[in-house]
Amino acid sequence: MRTKYLNDAIIGNKKIVASYTSKGELLRLYYPAPDNKQYIDYCYAGLKINDSCLIKLHDDINNEYNQYYTEDTNILNTEIRNTYFNLKVNQLDFVPIKQNVLVKRYEFINENSIDLDVKFLLHSKLISDENNSVSCKIIKHGMVQYSHDFTISTVSKNIEVLSFQINDTNANINSGVIWDKDYIGMSADSSICYDIGVLKPRERKELVIYMWINDNKEKYKLDEIEKKNEEIRKIDFEKELASTTKYWRKYVKEHETIELKENTEYDKKIKNILKRTILLYPLLTNEETGGISASVEIDEFKTQCGRYSYCWPRDAVFVTKALDILGMEKETEKFYKNFCKNTQSDSGMWEQRFYTDGKLAPCWGYQIDETASVVYGVYDHYEKTKNEKFLKDTLKMCEKAVHFLEKYVAQVMNIKEEKDLVKKELEEEYKDKLEKIPVSYDLWEMHEGVSLYSIASIYGAYQAMLKIYDVLEEDKDNANNRLKQEKIARNRVTIQEQIEVMKKYVQDNLYDENAKTFVRNIEDRKMDISIMGVVTPFNMFSKNEKKITNTVEKINMTLRTYTSGYKRFEEDNYRNGNPWPIATLWMALYYIETKQYKEAKECINFVVSSATKHGFLAEQVDNETMESNWVIGLGWSHAMFVLVLEKLVNG
Repeated sequence: MRTKYLNDAIIGNKKIVASYTSKGELLRLYYPAPDNKQYIDYCYAGLKINDSCLIKLHDDINNEYNQYYTEDTNILNTEIRNTYFNLKVNQLDFVPIKQNVLVKRYEFINENSIDLDVKFLLHSKLISDENNSVSCKIIKHGMVQYSHDFTISTVSKNIEVLSFQINDTNANINSGVIWDKDYIGMSADSSICYDIGVLKPRERKELVIYMWINDNKEKYKLDEIEKKNEEIRKIDFEKELASTTKYWRKYVKEHETIELKENTEYDKKIKNILKRTILLYPLLTNEETGGISASVEIDEFKTQCGRYSYCWPRDAVFVTKALDILGMEKETEKFYKNFCKNTQSDSGMWEQRFYTDGKLAPCWGYQIDETASVVYGVYDHYEKTKNEKFLKDTLKMCEKAVHFLEKYVAQVMNIKEEKDLVKKELEEEYKDKLEKIPVSYDLWEMHEGVSLYSIASIYGAYQAMLKIYDVLEEDKDNANNRLKQEKIARNRVTIQEQIEVMKKYVQDNLYDENAKTFVRNIEDRKMDISIMGVVTPFNMFSKNEKKITNTVEKINMTLRTYTSGYKRFEEDNYRNGNPWPIATLWMALYYIETKQYKEAKECINFVVSSATKHGFLAEQVDNETMESNWVIGLGWSHAMFVLVLEKLVNG
């Protein structure tokens, strides 16, 4: 499988997600969830015009490209004009809301003064391995690529297959002529050709292709799949296009909760990012479980990273804050009541990351802030909805999580008092398993040890738990239950004692008396944007404290770049140490809270200027070109943008 680091566009519905290049090439196709599984190695399209060799539709020196979304939708348009033959191809891609089918329409327009004989070729390779090898069968209107675990059918609505090739397609497809005598064969890549016909000057013709996925959970015979193909071919293209357009425009209208001006081009860019955020989140969310993928995958081979298309509880908590602002409270509630409940370990913790269906994903350690963030997020959601039933439904989950956090704090901060029941329970629980709770990574997953952000997140979780108790103590059922009241009282005492211990620990270990600034951890003491977590979102220290203002000053001296973007931390060398929208927007949040609007605007300008033309925000931005250059469409980046906008507009 080839590396495909950067995508430019994302489309989908509640089951299918597909990503594309700016030239319209299909990169990835996911079903039945946004993170698992992915089927496409490559899907190349090409043209043979008159006696030409193959003209690659998505990569030819004579092609001009223009790509855009149909306004306020997840419907993608890619205009391709071949300047040599003066043939224009309008490609339209979308996934109907109620049909789990990827729809591709190609419109061919002859802008030449001579006739053009056009043939369309599609060369598709699916992901294949020894345990799940892909084969192919050619049918009347397309091809069925199948394995033990899945089947992808590619069929035309209106044109029969002219020629095909299953075996050794790469040997001759560049000629634009494919041929094979075998209608069925053992090859992961196969190609088909459709005869579009002769286009006279100014004449227009079209080809509609449907790609649908069968997960082979039921016993499908190939004959039955071919019958299903005929049903798919009967899908009313225009009706589904109109229905999908209507759905997404209504969706944007319902969730565009932040009122923005559109007086200038700059204003329009901001609004474009907001709308793209609204349209992105349903594509990253598993409708069944509530799990939220960090992004669409960009590096399956882990050549640059540990992969991205998983659900980190921490990242998802930032996203749920944005979901609540955008009026997507039901999605937030499902994340906590379904996904978080089902993925919590018996110990009360959450592991580093999961598939969005709730299964444990590959991990390399754990992060204490993953657990703390969930408790913080539960109360944050309540603050938006005032739904006490939600707090009741998640109370046991939060108490288990806080109990685990108490064990962590007791261990890290060496709480040894005999009266400390938590410490005793810790020793009993782990004596047969582990002598100690594993050391935690920081939120960047690079430093293993005690970090200020982690401690601040626990502080935020503790404060959230106390507030949850405040709300539920007013409930009649709890108020009249002596045992519940006694339990809450004991828990309060433990939490409040640990809060005092944590504050002293931070002062003694994570504050530099010489520089008069906070430091990120107890080892390297570098400046790190995550230090701002002590102010926002966790409010461990006041935004106006001298310790904080000194730290902000040093962050500006060490992490701010000449473009006004901020790096994560000193000497960050991941992907060349570029500035991150997340880091920059974190500073914007602080500046808005301290009413330093000029500085906040500089941060926002950096993010808006570096957004893609479609309104996607990336994980990183090339500081020289100001272009997004890694993980385009990162859920956490979009979440921070929404948080900043909401504070800026609504105060």
